[in-house]
Amino acid sequence: MKTLTHVNEHGEDPRMVDISGKDVTERNAHAQARLVFPSDIAQTLSEAGFMTAKGAVLTVAQIAGVMGVKSTSQLIPLCHPLALSGCRVDITIEGDEAVIDCRVSCKGRTGVEMEALTGASVAALTIYDMCKAMSHDMVIREVRLMGKAGGKRDFQRIES
Repeated sequence: MKTLTHVNEHGEDPRMVDISGKDVTERNAHAQARLVFPSDIAQTLSEAGFMTAKGAVLTVAQIAGVMGVKSTSQLIPLCHPLALSGCRVDITIEGDEAVIDCRVSCKGRTGVEMEALTGASVAALTIYDMCKAMSHDMVIREVRLMGKAGGKRDFQRIES
């Protein structure tokens, strides 16, 4: 049975995991979030170049995603603050969906999965915020880890 690393054997005493004994390695993670627009809103945004009264939606969301990555340890209590090597947030439009890909890297003793997931989530939330005057029927879905490398075990999501 897998054990939780942030609590003792009784599920108590939450703590930041001691990573001092781990090797410093290159670590990276890729997370993705999807935001689904109502069809009419997707068409209106597309025709407007994704510009709203609040500004350039996709550009602002990219910046917000990077800021989210950098703020992860302040938002998630037991995450370590990390010296990041890189972060990239890409947003593509596929039909009525905005697909947000967040890739994060560092050289460190712990992974960057939570940073990538936070970046993708914050970017999706920013799109929602910038477009909510047009509709509240947008749906953020499938925030998930797509892959990670550099730690004890690598992971790559296999799409079917």
